[in-house]
Amino acid sequence: MNKLLKMTLIAWVAVGTAIACAQEDGKKSNHMETLEIGDQVPHFVLKDQNGRDVDIADYMGKKKLVIYFYPKDESPGCTKQACAIRDHFTDYTDAGALVIGINSGSVASHKAFAENHGLPFMLLSDPGNRVLKLFGVKNVLFLTGRETFVVGLDGKIAFRYRALMNATAHNDKVLEFLKTSDAR
Repeated sequence: MNKLLKMTLIAWVAVGTAIACAQEDGKKSNHMETLEIGDQVPHFVLKDQNGRDVDIADYMGKKKLVIYFYPKDESPGCTKQACAIRDHFTDYTDAGALVIGINSGSVASHKAFAENHGLPFMLLSDPGNRVLKLFGVKNVLFLTGRETFVVGLDGKIAFRYRALMNATAHNDKVLEFLKTSDAR
């Protein structure tokens, strides 16, 4: 068997395995339901980019919360998403919202990401994606999902938006929701 054919065959087996694993994960993740509008936000405590514990209960009922899950610090889509939020941060604060980004990156990675792009909001480290799983955010093949939740003052999901590839749409959709609803 020539070398090119052998490498092609190996690549196809790897792709098939990845698809099968993703389908199997999808079957398993049916038990992990995505939080829907009206669902109560689960309690969690995570470290922010400065190493401080952030207890979500400390913020419930005081401000609307925009909690967004993103795959990776410094990746192109995630950087665009974070910078879009940064560039419209006044719109979030004017709407009475606190923005929180979450992924499995380390505290140090989040600190560098926030400093590199001048991000004025919290980034929380979720080792093992424990909180991501509590929210039911679905992975897409090998990538952690990208989903944004708006939490009203009542501690319940008021809005959610999922789009992995169109990262900046999260900013647009959330701001549109915040401007056109009372998001109690």
